[in-house]
Amino acid sequence: MSKKDYESFIYKIDQLNKLVELINKSPEKYKLFISCKTHDDVVKLAKHWGYEIGRRWGES
Repeated sequence: MSKKDYESFIYKIDQLNKLVELINKSPEKYKLFISCKTHDDVVKLAKHWGYEIGRRWGES
């Protein structure tokens, strides 16, 4: 794993942790999140809330 890949990996973990924190603080966002049917739905919703979780750490 390159240093860049590692940094991307850590960034994604940070984004996911922040997303979980947001969802846990908001029953409305929790309901929206669990109503997602696909991975793409989750990625789009997270992006709408300001989080970037769609890109895999090894992708450019």
